[in-house]
Amino acid sequence: MAEKKIIITIDGWSSCGKSTLAKQLAEKLRYTYIDSGAMYRAITLYFLRNHVDWTDSKAVVKALTEIHIEFVQNEGNKTSEIILNGENVEYLIRDLVVAEKVSEVAAIKEVRDFAVKQQQALGTKRAIVMDGRDIGTVVFPEAELKIFMTADNAVRVERRFRELYAKNPNISIEEVKNNLEMRDYIDSHREISPLTKAADALVLDNSNLTTQEQYQLAMKWAAKAIDN
Repeated sequence: MAEKKIIITIDGWSSCGKSTLAKQLAEKLRYTYIDSGAMYRAITLYFLRNHVDWTDSKAVVKALTEIHIEFVQNEGNKTSEIILNGENVEYLIRDLVVAEKVSEVAAIKEVRDFAVKQQQALGTKRAIVMDGRDIGTVVFPEAELKIFMTADNAVRVERRFRELYAKNPNISIEEVKNNLEMRDYIDSHREISPLTKAADALVLDNSNLTTQEQYQLAMKWAAKAIDN
């Protein structure tokens, strides 16, 4: 009998290592990894580039009709990268300018409806690992394994600072701290699909765990979910 294919969702706060864990699980299980946050970042990048007023719902709806998003496999590092209207924007969407606006854009109902519809379509064949903010609560509430990641705020700020400093040595840790706090507030207080833990999600606090330790724990959960 073929091994059961499941959907694994990983939700949680910014800079908790969701994408790192999701990529590890997808590689080990030979599943497809989908970075849902990259979708919102790509939409934000498009809005910024094209001066879309995202407080104007008509302008947002029109802009969304002009956006085509897909994921392609990078054969070099075996990870998926996001393509916006034919352009690989995987690195452009990680810029702090995008990070400062993405939570605002992601809180818009029309944007979330657009992204969720695409995300659900990607899961029709199962065998995926998707990370984000509302994957286990809204996108795939029926997922066999839901993980909710968290970590101490100071740890998260330090992780995010190291990541951004490598790209921009002029950035300050205070800027990073303020950005994270702003994103946390918007993500958890927005009216549409706020960041919350699914009732049946397993909590993974990695404040004091290494990347390998959290991976081993999550793989135990995944193996159990597949065997059930």
